[in-house]
Amino acid sequence: MTATVPGLAALAALSARIGADRRLVQGAGGNTSLKRGAAELWVKASGKWLAAAEREDVFVGMDLAAIRRGLASDDAEPGPAMRLSAGVLRPSIETTLHALLPHPVVVHVHSVNAIAFAVRQDGPALVAERLAGLRHAWVPYARPGLPLTRAVQAVMHLAPDILLLGNHGLVIGARDTTAAAALLDMVEARLALPERTAPAADMARLAAIAAASGGGYRPATLNEAHWAATDPISYGLAGRGALYPDHVVFLGASPMPRLDRAATAPGPPPDAALLLVEGAGALLRQGLGAGGEEMAACLGLVLARLAATAPVAVLTGRDEAELLGWDAEQYRQSLNAVVS
Repeated sequence: MTATVPGLAALAALSARIGADRRLVQGAGGNTSLKRGAAELWVKASGKWLAAAEREDVFVGMDLAAIRRGLASDDAEPGPAMRLSAGVLRPSIETTLHALLPHPVVVHVHSVNAIAFAVRQDGPALVAERLAGLRHAWVPYARPGLPLTRAVQAVMHLAPDILLLGNHGLVIGARDTTAAAALLDMVEARLALPERTAPAADMARLAAIAAASGGGYRPATLNEAHWAATDPISYGLAGRGALYPDHVVFLGASPMPRLDRAATAPGPPPDAALLLVEGAGALLRQGLGAGGEEMAACLGLVLARLAATAPVAVLTGRDEAELLGWDAEQYRQSLNAVVS
């Protein structure tokens, strides 16, 4: 059905391009949408990968007017009655945010450059300097979904085309997909940060520790995942706590399990999704889906953009508990478990 919706093919092409760039989107993270007048909202489905947008039906049609009425009356998240398209896919957990914004095309990415600013206490001032002359707003951290939408409502008087979401990511709004792509590229260029070079992983040591775990762990496949452990600065930063929601959802709550240089066997419980081995690299729990692998790589990419002295703001224990106990995120976790 979605193949016949005017404008959706262009959004699918942009989504696939974004989804193929790990520095913009990791796994099933991020979402895009298209509004058709005041009646229809086509938004990426929860758990679907933007990278697959041209190969699969990844968009869900929603009743835009009904969602906006719900927002105005303080109703809960959009329900099944608001769907326009058939199928079992759930709309993105950010559907209300997409509906709130007035732009016909909205793009939400987990850009590692944007996150590297979004996790800093001084992020608002740094971003304001980098995005000077562009209509943008900083949104303090709020749990994804309706709480985040309400936080965005508080800055809508600024008429922003760009939202920097504290401890989360980046949102772009534009008149069409061409304008959205151009604005995203411009913002990425302005927020670009140097990527610290990390030593190569010690695969022999990782293999030995994995063997000592009795098969509970395996070395990460993606090279960027190892950076969080092989670079001393990144390894130190990783111990401060979780930085953004998808880390908690796919890799678990703080404190992040780490092994020092002298360790020869895994100490954390076998259900820990990610284990950083100081100076050697990253081990992942056997059976962890491709989404978890991507999130481990995202961590390496974000930390490589932060200095040791960066005033990092981590998620609180309450923030993490809200994410782990939320049905919408448990649904995404279940989808990741079957993607390998």
